Amino acid sequence: MNPVARYNPLKNSNRPSPCPDLLTMAERELSAFFSVVTKLFGSEQAKLSAEDWMRELIEIDGLPASKREWRLITAKASTRLASRVGASSLSLPLSSLSAEPQIA
Repeated sequence: MNPVARYNPLKNSNRPSPCPDLLTMAERELSAFFSVVTKLFGSEQAKLSAEDWMRELIEIDGLPASKREWRLITAKASTRLASRVGASSLSLPLSSLSAEPQIA
């Protein structure tokens, strides 16, 4: 059974459904991830990564309720991307990934 389909709102609840907010968070997270992957690795890798992202969403138990939980899905999809493309495909030189500030 698809865990996303298991969401059942509380009956007789006066609270609005959280689904619109959850959908907005999901759209923003996936859109940002897709855009970055497209820019760095191209549209084919972006498509594959979006599919990975959706697989990760399906595999969790229930819908994420926070940005942190959505970000975890993105991190897992990023891991799959990294295993596909390998370090040699990075478009940035490793020196630009340094955590130390660059002095001009």
